[in-house]
Amino acid sequence: MVSVPIFIILIGILVTVSNITAVPWNKEPTGQTIETLSPNTAVTFHNPTGTPLPGRGSYKVVSHHVTIKAKRPSTGEIQNIRVLIREPQGAPSGRPGVVFMHGAGYGTCDNSFGDVAFDLASAGFATAVPDKPVWSTGNVNRDYPGSAAAYDQIINYLRSLSSVDASNIGIYATSESTWISPYLLRMDRRIAFQVLLSPMVYSPRQSLGFMVAQDFALTGAHAGYQSIVRRLFHVDSSMLGLQNLDVPTQFDVGYSIPTFVAYGSKDVMTAQVDGVRKILDMAHHAGNWDITVRSYPVANHVLRLGDEADEGTALSDNYVTDMVNWSQGTVRGLKQTSERVAGTRIYQSIVVPSELAGDRPLTVYGVVLHIATVVLLLAAAITALIALGLKLRHMIRRQEGRTLGFARGFGNALLMLTVTTMATVVLFVAGLGQVIMAVVKLGWGGAPVEDPGMMYWSWPVIQIVCTLVVWAWSRVLTRVIEEASARGLAQLPPRTGELKAVVTGRKPVVASTRLGRVLFWITTVAMLHVLLFFAFWGLFIY
Repeated sequence: MVSVPIFIILIGILVTVSNITAVPWNKEPTGQTIETLSPNTAVTFHNPTGTPLPGRGSYKVVSHHVTIKAKRPSTGEIQNIRVLIREPQGAPSGRPGVVFMHGAGYGTCDNSFGDVAFDLASAGFATAVPDKPVWSTGNVNRDYPGSAAAYDQIINYLRSLSSVDASNIGIYATSESTWISPYLLRMDRRIAFQVLLSPMVYSPRQSLGFMVAQDFALTGAHAGYQSIVRRLFHVDSSMLGLQNLDVPTQFDVGYSIPTFVAYGSKDVMTAQVDGVRKILDMAHHAGNWDITVRSYPVANHVLRLGDEADEGTALSDNYVTDMVNWSQGTVRGLKQTSERVAGTRIYQSIVVPSELAGDRPLTVYGVVLHIATVVLLLAAAITALIALGLKLRHMIRRQEGRTLGFARGFGNALLMLTVTTMATVVLFVAGLGQVIMAVVKLGWGGAPVEDPGMMYWSWPVIQIVCTLVVWAWSRVLTRVIEEASARGLAQLPPRTGELKAVVTGRKPVVASTRLGRVLFWITTVAMLHVLLFFAFWGLFIY
């Protein structure tokens, strides 16, 4: 009669929290496609003079390093950026140039874009691959306008070379740097052309939300783990001092110049269908119709074949040749004769979640809950270590008396429920960790596993265990109420003298020692916070 109402109240609170913190997410329409106009990705131009254009391998390549002091405008910080310059040996002066822009991570001039930069240089371009401008920023607080200013310094360095045509400098941007390129084009209207690999057309919040949601589904993860993405990307990051999730990254001027867009069919990070539509829309608003789109089969996010984690992964067949040919025809102002959109069919599994936005109340509750849970778990652990130390001292000294003095099996119940709850936390972390590792593998071009295993079954197992734990806690709290009632504490006012007897441990409800009572209640509250933690992430949505 008592346990069932307590269980209903507890489970009702947890289910309510899970549903209140749930975030709706529209994935429709699914399976969008854009049919290309030709399967042939080759880029051709009308060449009225008939003069052969330089191609890959037309020139030998010479290289050297320079160092540029890149200043971050917002703070004045200086980063000494090394730049690897490659030039075609024996090519005539007035050659075009290309500056490479890094994706995510911490790329350097010596370990990035080597094959592509070499091929462009061998076709008559001066290329510049710099260290990534990062200053004191990390992956979550990159300075995109500042990075654009740093890349512009490198562009201006190329313009200063006597062998380079200052009016024919373009950029080669991939992934994260396509959030920087619009700032660069707004800043420097003299940039002549751009090559964009897997452009992240939408805001970081929307682009990353799409990527993670899609990849969680592709790995075969349980829908419960997928719901974590929805909550995570509704965090109001501005409260935490992180502005990048909602930083404006797309401007029409960013697509106002001749643009070559390349996608890989195995790219699991980029919203390709919505991206192409958005690019064409912004370009047309800017008065630019010179957009070429190519989609390559089997290629991943960076146009490589296979797993990018493996050293020496080759670029997609024909990609470099197509890109070099497009660049050659574009810098010479020739009229393109090949189809604008070609290659394999462009596909997108779900729609970009454009409705994503920061939710401040959800963020405040989540931060407070997680901090409180960590603090309580630490307090419970410290109290348990103190109790263990006293217990060992009593055993070594063979002292009489009880260290904790738990009454009527409360100690065993507390130990069992704590171990079970924390084991469930370990299972949750292990399942989520496996999903994240599978997503990373997908991102590098690997194939999803055939059997998702723990990524699927761990979620319903955790739900079942959590429900049983709630029932067990309701039984424990019932016994506490029963003992308190027997001591006359459940009536108002409490029975005379009984409250003092319970507090002093002379007539214990839970434990006869103060340490035992403190350990019991701190641990109980901590474990209930763990259940609230599970509720926040949706484990009580059945």
